Amino acid sequence: MTEARAGATAACRRLARAVGASRGWRRAATAFGAGVLAAAALPPVYALPALLVSLPVLIWLIDGAPGLRRAFADGWWFGFGHFVASLYWIGLSLLVDAARFAWLLPFAVLCIPAAVAVYVGIASALARAAGPGWPRLVALAAAWTLAEWARGRLLTGFPWNATGIVWTVSDATMQLAAVGGVFLLSLVAVLAGASPAMLAHGAGRRAWLWPAGAIAAVAALWAGGQWRLAGAATGIVPGVTLRIVQPDIPQRTKWLPAQRDRHLATYLRLSATPAATPPTHLIWPESAVPFIVALDGARRRAMASVVPTGGLLLTGAIRTTPPGEKPFRVWNSLHAIDRSAGIVATYDKFHLVPFGEYIPFSGLLGLTKITAGRTDFSAGPGPTTLDLPGLPPVSPLICYEIIFPEAVTDPGRRPRWLLNVTNDAWFGTSSGPFQHFAMARLRAVEQGLPLVRAANTGISALVDPYGRTLSRLGLNRKGILDGNLPREIARRTPYSLYGDLPILIVSVAMYLMAFWISHRAPARSDP
Repeated sequence: MTEARAGATAACRRLARAVGASRGWRRAATAFGAGVLAAAALPPVYALPALLVSLPVLIWLIDGAPGLRRAFADGWWFGFGHFVASLYWIGLSLLVDAARFAWLLPFAVLCIPAAVAVYVGIASALARAAGPGWPRLVALAAAWTLAEWARGRLLTGFPWNATGIVWTVSDATMQLAAVGGVFLLSLVAVLAGASPAMLAHGAGRRAWLWPAGAIAAVAALWAGGQWRLAGAATGIVPGVTLRIVQPDIPQRTKWLPAQRDRHLATYLRLSATPAATPPTHLIWPESAVPFIVALDGARRRAMASVVPTGGLLLTGAIRTTPPGEKPFRVWNSLHAIDRSAGIVATYDKFHLVPFGEYIPFSGLLGLTKITAGRTDFSAGPGPTTLDLPGLPPVSPLICYEIIFPEAVTDPGRRPRWLLNVTNDAWFGTSSGPFQHFAMARLRAVEQGLPLVRAANTGISALVDPYGRTLSRLGLNRKGILDGNLPREIARRTPYSLYGDLPILIVSVAMYLMAFWISHRAPARSDP
């Protein structure tokens, strides 16, 4: 066993030297390929061992970088490969109306990853500023976590695929999100994934301390989650039976005027499907029907005809200002409609998708958004808790609003459940809808609130406040999903109380510690 360990350590040292000494296009290709490999750990593949190879390669590249500029470039190439492989599906949305938008494919599949990769480059440069060995490992994990947080905030924010979502591979491993959110999970993932890089440092058994510690940490993560789930006790909200409708309408035909009544008929037929326990409330996905619900009384009355007595239909809908009112404005909204066809409550989406729902600097770029209509959407006021008849207070979230960890509830009034309506039909059969659903489940764990999700083409689901999927309708399936609304966790989670602040403090402290120790004793690089 000792000889085997020594041989493995020697092989890692040789590999580390070769990786660190690479130059030119070979170095860039190595970093890019490692980033692509890291993407395999994300949903739906969940090949977590890929991190045990890809992240050590990044560490060894940083070790061999002569300065901060080279380390930034190494990190940028790694991030570029990672995001090209994990965000490729964005380009599929441009093929829905290929005649108008296919020419933008290079921007979607290359320019967006190139921009987002800057955050990985910054994290790598900060890691290079710390000394080699375990200080650099700790510095990279801390800087990576801080960079992911910044990515979710700056320039409207884009926290898609924070590394921590790899732990949604099991119900147990994602429970730590209740304490520190997805970014705490990211910190653990990078520390554990990069730990084999330490085999190139130290000697004898000391070289194996960090990998062994990573194994112990992952085991503790799983065991702690299992312990939490073993004590999980959630009931149901009495008198509430939800029906989620998933119509599976292709995006290419969704807004065709000739298809309006056919699509509405699909919703009505599915909503009226008999059941042993009749639903009390219906839920349709984002922008469910291709007309302005608030202005089309006849079709709204048809929608109301399937609303259960005393219940509601909660539906995504496009909302506009009344005819003739200036200025003309458009919102991506959710309406609550009662049996008499009245709209009893409305929520307007506040976190809009750049280029999808509005064009940044539209006067300069001269582009039009890819969604229907030429007018940019207007933003709503922010997270809202709605009071609806027969239901507990709810926080509605439209489309990708669910991916922003600290912005899913009204800080002034806590809801008792989360409602996410979305339309992932734009992205076809790709990894995008699976990643979206994984992030939505993490919000349930972080907040200790159940999640109800209605998606046009999937994935629709009922999720309990521990992130466990109680029932779901898979991708590209037409049907209904009936179920009870779970209760929230009685005691608030630490994350719902303190948000990201604790993990930010921990990450800054870890980085400063690693930096200080490495520069105080730069020769001590062994673990």
